[in-house]
Amino acid sequence: MTDTSRRDFRATYLIETPFPLEQAADVLAGEQSSGTFVRVAGETDDLRRRSRAVVESIQELGVSDTPSLPNAYLARRGVKGPFRQAHITVSFPIDNVGANLPTLAATVAGNIYDLGEMTGVKLLSLDLPADYVRRFDAPRHGVRGTRALTGRAAGPVLGTIIKPNVGMPPEETARVVAGLCAAGVDFIKDDEVMANPPHSPLAKRVEAVMRVINEHAGRTGRKVMYAFNISDDVDAMRSHAALVEAAGGTCVMASLNWCGFSAIQALRRATPLAVHGHRNGLAAMARHPALGMAFPAYQALWRLAGVDQLHVNGLGGKFYESDDSVIASARACLTAMAGDDAVMPVFSSGQWAGTVPATFAALGTEDLIFLSGGGILGHPDGAAAGVQSIRDAWEAAAAGVPLPEFARNRPALAQALAFYG
Repeated sequence: MTDTSRRDFRATYLIETPFPLEQAADVLAGEQSSGTFVRVAGETDDLRRRSRAVVESIQELGVSDTPSLPNAYLARRGVKGPFRQAHITVSFPIDNVGANLPTLAATVAGNIYDLGEMTGVKLLSLDLPADYVRRFDAPRHGVRGTRALTGRAAGPVLGTIIKPNVGMPPEETARVVAGLCAAGVDFIKDDEVMANPPHSPLAKRVEAVMRVINEHAGRTGRKVMYAFNISDDVDAMRSHAALVEAAGGTCVMASLNWCGFSAIQALRRATPLAVHGHRNGLAAMARHPALGMAFPAYQALWRLAGVDQLHVNGLGGKFYESDDSVIASARACLTAMAGDDAVMPVFSSGQWAGTVPATFAALGTEDLIFLSGGGILGHPDGAAAGVQSIRDAWEAAAAGVPLPEFARNRPALAQALAFYG
């Protein structure tokens, strides 16, 4: 029985266990709140009512003869299957955590993975009260701010990735950026493994790239957003963001999983720039169906850190993820948690004009950043035609016209379909 006066948040998990589901679920709830395997001195009934997590629901899914994950705890005790799977929802007292993001993450996704009673645990989603969400940092820019900064009030924000990490010095990178600006992109980003190497120091890259972006803005009135990868220690990221801001930039990028919650929170509080969140490494947490963390929970935590844009992969791309999973991730980003706090989903990985109709049909909105590398830079008629082919494809999708039909009067799209299709 919980204290009816306390405020809770909820987490939903997939669990797998050879024990009765109620027992395993209660072990998880106890481990992550006031409990251990025995009642300890000072653990009164009142304390448990106020601080213990409570299992709210258990939905049995199925049974397997083999465990999803190895488990020496069970082997030592000679415990065998069958192994039951279930979705469980657990409520945690907000007062156990407060507005402390690392501790929130440790509460919902900490020792649960070590529990001997489990042969599978995955955090699926979080349900956080709006007033609790508002105690954390929120996206400063999100969807509306990204549109305002790029000058793209309607339609998708179209962008691409350049790979200065292959050895391009700053001036050569700037030359490529100038061509992309002229081609009509809204957004350009560094690669996730390109930050501040000797062959292209960030300070020199920022100076060279922003020079051509600012010149383009002076001619056209629209400033292309460039996400400079500033992944580093906290002090360095603050310094790098200030450098980008001083040069007239509008966005910085960080590899979220390797920088950590506290570093991203510190960055969010230190800069007015948009924060582009790269999720590289997420598959280590998300790829196994019975282990880790699913994207809906992942994006919720990073939204609390203040990330404005977040990668979701792309349809028909080069990575393992299913199209349904990609769309579910994008929808999670666009779903409000506490008002106008949606995160701009970033589609990438093998995207081109041909992947647009399925993306629009499944997502039902153009609120996204659509990144295309080869689909723009590899177009046989050049980058400008690559950009135009993708804009044509979005126009066709919004109008409900099949691409081959729409391409009859759109040569850039026709060439893309012939070349890539």
